[in-house]
Amino acid sequence: MKRLSTIIALGAVMIISGCTSPSLDHYNNTKPELDIKEYFDGPIQAWGVVQDWRGNVTRKFDIEMVGSWDGDFGTLEEDFVYDDGKTQRRVWTIRKLSDKAYEGTASDIKGKAEGKTNGNAVQWKYQMNLDVGEKTYLVTFDDWMFLMKDNVLINRSYLKKFGITVAELTIVMKKK
Repeated sequence: MKRLSTIIALGAVMIISGCTSPSLDHYNNTKPELDIKEYFDGPIQAWGVVQDWRGNVTRKFDIEMVGSWDGDFGTLEEDFVYDDGKTQRRVWTIRKLSDKAYEGTASDIKGKAEGKTNGNAVQWKYQMNLDVGEKTYLVTFDDWMFLMKDNVLINRSYLKKFGITVAELTIVMKKK
């Protein structure tokens, strides 16, 4: 009986930890400071992988991005080329709400993406209609970006369904 209660407790901890997210406050005063308008202005080259819940790489891709801003309104054009030869285009429309808050929309995003910055980090939260094979799933993204030196940005996304991480996405970006 004690072993069963231990297994149940461990299961509960795993479920609860799967529903939590790191705090953006952890990145107070970290350098270099990430300015969304500055970084996503002009051409950016990126490379990424998608991993399933077991950690296996299921897809690799390259992205050519171009960002532009007019005041507090920005456009980010993303052109993906996947390892199987398929291509995809996503165009984000981004609006700066305050010094540390943004919102974004794109055709495959449900509602608005909410972005917040602090120090060298930005966190985006949104829901996306994600095509997987013949089906489309509504998936929640917990998207974290970290600015490194030399204009490198690392993006870690946790794709969640019912609060449980079902896949992870890693992208490395280099501003040209």
